[in-house]
Amino acid sequence: LTHGHDDHSGGARRFAELVGAPVRALDPRHRLGTEGLGDGDVITVGDLELHVVGTPGHSFDSLCFWLPEDGAVLTGDTVLGRGTTMIAPDGDLGDYLRSLDRLRATVEKVGARALLPGHGPVLPDPVGVLDGYVAHRRQRLDQIRRARRQGAVTARQVVEVVYADVDRSLWPAAEMSVRAQLSYLEGLGE
Repeated sequence: LTHGHDDHSGGARRFAELVGAPVRALDPRHRLGTEGLGDGDVITVGDLELHVVGTPGHSFDSLCFWLPEDGAVLTGDTVLGRGTTMIAPDGDLGDYLRSLDRLRATVEKVGARALLPGHGPVLPDPVGVLDGYVAHRRQRLDQIRRARRQGAVTARQVVEVVYADVDRSLWPAAEMSVRAQLSYLEGLGE
């Protein structure tokens, strides 16, 4: 599993029953069988290799998988096919930013040709996509800094400034993201 959130793990038990295979995950609560997964593991099945890359941030247990045979990286929710990855309550923005940097270095080093996100279409420009993700996060942090200088204190107040032009139905998700960003900035002493 890329991580334990229900939209990625909810069908694992039934799938395992159908194919007669274990389920491996970083978090022991989501394993079906005795083996887990960890950064640096290589799983080999026949001629297929799957290299595990630890990418905490979206959640504490986020993993990506490099598939050399396909020149592709399965990204789960670390990189989405559309939209922005949310930092879940069990995640951490600092970890996420480090994971994006690490994933970018990895795809460049191995020559990955595509990212395969858990949601959305195949992304054929891994380096460009990851550069875009990092730039977007940095830009959003700058917007939050400006909102704070303008007097916004709470996550809701920041959302009202930074996401003023976004449909209000999306504000609860934006507020969750802003809380993670405020926590990150507080950790930096800002």
